[in-house]
Amino acid sequence: MSPLLFLIHWNQAEAEGFAAELRAAGWQVETETEDGARAYRRIRELEPAAVVVNLDRKPSHGRITAESLRGSKATREIPVYFVGGDEDAREKTKASLPHGVFLSAAELDGALQALRAV
Repeated sequence: MSPLLFLIHWNQAEAEGFAAELRAAGWQVETETEDGARAYRRIRELEPAAVVVNLDRKPSHGRITAESLRGSKATREIPVYFVGGDEDAREKTKASLPHGVFLSAAELDGALQALRAV
């Protein structure tokens, strides 16, 4: 069975395309495109290998969800990868989540392959 990723992206069409690319690379992918609290609950339930948060749209929503994950003993060890976003979104997110991994979409595959090797 392929490892599970949880993708948080606030645009359904873009999330579907991104999830399809991740699936083609051999991952199982669950997505959330509307509700950070629902994403948090699903991540606790599913215990994915990693969470990918797209910062291109509604970066504060992704940041708040990731902060909730870090604040919970049950989810704080799940790696969180932040992809995209403008410089302001990345800097604000880095300030509150310094242990996150910040990547371009092109860099994500390599980082996830390294995660798979662990």
